Amino acid sequence: MDVMKPSPVSLTRPPPALAVASFVSAFDRFAVSPMLVLIAADLGVSLSASVAAASGYYLAYGLTQPLWGVLSDRFGRVRVMRFALYVAALAGAVSALMPALAALVVARVVTGACFGAVIPTSLTYVGDTVRPAVRQRALTDLMAATALGTAVATGLGGVLAGLVDWRVAFTVPAACALACALALRTLPEPPRHEGAGHGVARYLGLVLGHRWALLVFALAFTEGAIMLGTMPFLATALQHDGLAAAVAGLAITAYGLGLWAFSRLVKRLSGRWPAPALMLAGGSQLCAGFALVSVHVSVPAVVVTALLLGGGYSFLHSSLQNWATSVVPEARGTTIAFFACALFTGSAIASWAAGPLAEHGRYGLLFGIAAVAAVPLTAVAVVTRHRYGTQPG
Repeated sequence: MDVMKPSPVSLTRPPPALAVASFVSAFDRFAVSPMLVLIAADLGVSLSASVAAASGYYLAYGLTQPLWGVLSDRFGRVRVMRFALYVAALAGAVSALMPALAALVVARVVTGACFGAVIPTSLTYVGDTVRPAVRQRALTDLMAATALGTAVATGLGGVLAGLVDWRVAFTVPAACALACALALRTLPEPPRHEGAGHGVARYLGLVLGHRWALLVFALAFTEGAIMLGTMPFLATALQHDGLAAAVAGLAITAYGLGLWAFSRLVKRLSGRWPAPALMLAGGSQLCAGFALVSVHVSVPAVVVTALLLGGGYSFLHSSLQNWATSVVPEARGTTIAFFACALFTGSAIASWAAGPLAEHGRYGLLFGIAAVAAVPLTAVAVVTRHRYGTQPG
């Protein structure tokens, strides 16, 4: 049972400082998508090589999650997040100065590793401070902030890169990260379960020995591979046909707008629809979106696909997030960390694997694979979440 230690901290929505930090983290993560072609041209490398700046970021973002989760369980959510933001600000600023691809990739790996602490720790904070009955609504508020960051990044990132310089798009979130770290000084630490502060082995044992937690991690890995690993190629697909980076970035801004709009709908439906129904709605949108661009890539098709992907992620991912916050409440930070690790590791592996297809312009095949893979993901998520809900508590 998800019972928290009594505390004066009792919320119904994320604190504004966390929402802003999540916005900045999302901006930094998604701003690179419309810039890959320009980075490749400026540094004199191939597109498939420049993808390393994104996949390396995603991989570091994902693989460091267990570390951040254990540290937040042991030392506190806010303390860990502020430290990570300070280092992310420094590494982000360094990214803008790198003269060669290898150096840029190293800087982006460090930046991703540090920004990786923000959203998962924010989710854990919500899990610690919001009662289960309204938690998914609070999580969708946090997702809305992330969605706005994504929308601004995909639009403004492309504009900055195309009209000014791609390095500017790395400088902006670095400055914002520093501001967020300073703003979080007044945020109180959330309540902690009895036994918090115990050794790493205890947290790892609780999480990795829980069969439902392992299932949620597997679903997150698959979702990350299909959704986050493939979506960045919507912009490069348009640029492959000669569209400017600024226009391509604006086209996929529809993803962030769809994510924000549909997250409002999910917030309304979360108390009425069961989790499996929300998952089914989300998975269906993912499949339909990728199927559309597998047939034909154009600005209208990409805009519709981006809207569908935003809706699909709102329904499916928020349901998986909510499941992850409750499956092992006594080690929530570690659980959310492994959840995020699985999500972004999946996205990194998929984006790396998709690089050669993008290099040769085989976007129809790339998006078709994603559409087909969304079917078993949705089926397994719906069936297992239903079975989890019927388990004796």
